[in-house]
Amino acid sequence: MALYLVTGVAGFIGSALAGALVRQGHEVVGLDNLRTGFREKVPGGVVFVEGDCADERVYADALPQKAYDAIFHIAGQSSGEISFDDPVYDLRTNTESTLHLLRFGLAHGCSRLIYASTMSVYGSQPDAPVAEDARAVPESFYGTGKLASENYLRLYEARGMRSTSLRLFNVYGPGQNMGNLRQGMVSIFMAMMVKDKHIHIKGHPNRYRDFVYIDDVVRAFLLCLSREQSCGRILNIGGSGKIQVGDMVERLRTLSKDPVTVEYSGSTPGDLFGIHADGAMAAKHLGYEAEISLDEGLERMYAWYLEQTDAGGA
Repeated sequence: MALYLVTGVAGFIGSALAGALVRQGHEVVGLDNLRTGFREKVPGGVVFVEGDCADERVYADALPQKAYDAIFHIAGQSSGEISFDDPVYDLRTNTESTLHLLRFGLAHGCSRLIYASTMSVYGSQPDAPVAEDARAVPESFYGTGKLASENYLRLYEARGMRSTSLRLFNVYGPGQNMGNLRQGMVSIFMAMMVKDKHIHIKGHPNRYRDFVYIDDVVRAFLLCLSREQSCGRILNIGGSGKIQVGDMVERLRTLSKDPVTVEYSGSTPGDLFGIHADGAMAAKHLGYEAEISLDEGLERMYAWYLEQTDAGGA
């Protein structure tokens, strides 16, 4: 049995990852400030600490002072659009928090950190699968902060912290916050479809993304623990390959038993026209390939969401 620290444990990805680690029989300490997460999402068996990763006092006063086998840093503000509201907060939660965790880990004998980065670090790219060595020119404060954290991780390699940054593409699936209409393309459109029978899309239908199901994302994080060759690397974690936004929306509409109207108008600050992953490095160094197709993932998520709405949740 190993001991792991998971930040953002009350959020979408963090709670799913922590749950998987608990099911494997590991001991998990979870940290979350509950600003966007929910206490009820923290899996049973997790030692929960309420606190902010960007607050230096948390590391001395709240977290168990133990030798963790690895730290999974999932917490952070994760919307490019929202990052324009308060760039200073975005910097603190996505970058300063990483520095605190690096120092905390090394001070307590932990030499492994796995980081949830993002495809937003790339900025605008040609219409081709983007590889990890592409020039990164982020177009949002969110992407800028994430890229800075990747560079801090690189510098800390020389101090003994073996790290892996996973550049996640558009993650979706059961457990996503369906009430947040400024974060998560699939979740936003699915929530609109179910509640309003109308989907308002900011931008052109020919924009494109790479959609990756939550179970595949969790598996990628877990693979980092057993693949030493992933240390010191930045790896893309994609799923569906290139999918146009209009195509994804039409797939959603086929799931609804009711007619759904669609409107394309407006735009989002810092939004990319299109991006999709070159997964060769993840396949080579993690043995990772997505297992859940977009159609299967949407069906699973839709069934979960209907169950939640029928039960008065989500």
